[in-house]
Amino acid sequence: MSGIIDVSNIIYSYIPVAIILVVALLMPPVTMLLVKQLSPRSKSPVKYETYEAGSVPTGSARIQFNVEYYLYAIAFVLFDIEVLFLYPWATIFREPSITIVATIEMLIFIFVVLFGYLYLIKKEALKWQK
Repeated sequence: MSGIIDVSNIIYSYIPVAIILVVALLMPPVTMLLVKQLSPRSKSPVKYETYEAGSVPTGSARIQFNVEYYLYAIAFVLFDIEVLFLYPWATIFREPSITIVATIEMLIFIFVVLFGYLYLIKKEALKWQK
């Protein structure tokens, strides 16, 4: 009789998952409806003006940004995400059995990060004005 599967236990084990799924599907529309109903509304023309630290906006908002700005942003995100990989290494570094392997792997990782940094310097990607 060990081959018989109790279907009721399987169904009951999915009830918490179903509850979380229903809440996850209902929460965004309910929240948006509440915000729409409860938020104050203002139809003044000041609301639709461009905000620039309280000063009157001058000129067009359609200006061309320097491409180097995006390169800075991408380099920052890449190095920021790479630094996140140092945290798991720091947590396992306490265990003496894997200290040597973890150190070698992290040195390789840091070398790759530094290689990318030196590449950016060589290509003069981090200079704002060329």
